[in-house]
Amino acid sequence: MSVIRKLLSGIFTKRNIMSEKHLSAGSVEPPKVDGLLRVYSLIVCPFAKRVRLVLKAKNLPHDIVNINLQDKPEWYFKIHPKGQVPALFDNGKVIIESLDIADYLDEKYPTQSPLYPKDPAAKKRDQEVIKNLFPEPTSLLSKVQYSSETYSVDAALDLLLPAAQPLEDELAKRGTRFFGGEKPGMIDFMLWPWAERAQALPGLLAVDSLNLKDDQIPKLRKWARTMIEVPIIKELHIPVSITIKAIEDRKANRLDCDKLFE
Repeated sequence: MSVIRKLLSGIFTKRNIMSEKHLSAGSVEPPKVDGLLRVYSLIVCPFAKRVRLVLKAKNLPHDIVNINLQDKPEWYFKIHPKGQVPALFDNGKVIIESLDIADYLDEKYPTQSPLYPKDPAAKKRDQEVIKNLFPEPTSLLSKVQYSSETYSVDAALDLLLPAAQPLEDELAKRGTRFFGGEKPGMIDFMLWPWAERAQALPGLLAVDSLNLKDDQIPKLRKWARTMIEVPIIKELHIPVSITIKAIEDRKANRLDCDKLFE
């Protein structure tokens, strides 16, 4: 079995995947199954991973169609006008944007492993954390990883640590293992794809370790170590070496997700 099939056998099953390969221009969309949710994805996209995590966490039957964003299928623009991922198809309705899809799924299936607190005020607080505390650290992480500039470790940490501190403070205030309490909730699943990407920083900066001090975001680091042991996270985990190659290939405008795992 090839490396890609070994990995994909954990991420996808025959029950929920229509295309292991990323479909390109000239392809035909796989037939839809009535009543089955469909997510249009790209295996290394953190936004698409958010949706796959929510679908898995809520145990919602679905299929997955992977899209080659370097050579997009013509038919996909009828689903997403900009040709971006993720997109969710639900019985004729299309929802785009990862946070909107996540909220849609949690609201439509409220009894299946709800990811927000039942208390309206607590739910609103979680939504505010995602809206207000995520954009800066996630965008700065992408800036460091995709920049044409060469960052030193110190320069990267000077940029990233202050942006991550509000999340550190929020987790400290909650005093729980996860942002969602004693098990992961919506905040945890929406943040995780970037925490996973952060693991690639040493390799991208050509160092063995970032050598963080004990007092630098200790709770977030412990959270990340705890999250990686969650079965759903393990199931969808992408090895650091693959993440590094995907980022480097995208920077060079030669990303081919199917070749990443060969």
